[in-house]
Amino acid sequence: MNVRKIVTTVEEIRTEGGREVTPAARIAVVAAVIENPWAGQGFVEDLAPGIDATASDLGALLAPAVLDALQAPAEAYGKAAIVGLDGEIEHGSALIHTLQFGDHFRKAANATTLLPAVEKRGAAGVVFDIPLKHITDATIRSHHQTTEVRITDAPHPDEIVVALAAAAQGRPQQRLAPLSTEQ
Repeated sequence: MNVRKIVTTVEEIRTEGGREVTPAARIAVVAAVIENPWAGQGFVEDLAPGIDATASDLGALLAPAVLDALQAPAEAYGKAAIVGLDGEIEHGSALIHTLQFGDHFRKAANATTLLPAVEKRGAAGVVFDIPLKHITDATIRSHHQTTEVRITDAPHPDEIVVALAAAAQGRPQQRLAPLSTEQ
């Protein structure tokens, strides 16, 4: 796995709706800009060798880093793969939609639900949103949220940006009734 760079961002929301958020709501994102393991190969029928060579190491790199950046236990999480213009969206999906990748984050966060995801193709500087859901119950509405990410010089055409996001809480000032009240 060739990593060009790691980008870490932490957002701290201190007020929302004109009211103080106490404690401040934190969302961390850690993104690795990597060489696409299938770059320059044309259509690759069997993606398994690239997955085996990359996905687990990538998950092991990003999972502890995003939790360290958050500086609190994660309550919500999500993932993203943004493929450069010379790659296929399937290349990003192959790396993040495997237990070899996702189980690193689930174990580190003590999570049990599937990781919500976004995958797309784009030029350097493309804006993407990472959806987040509660780590143990995806029906908990307070934790349904997104965070916006942009890396100005990535992905290059032969790269993939793979990112993990974690939130220490649900949305600031959330007021939606539980899903069970509508059933």
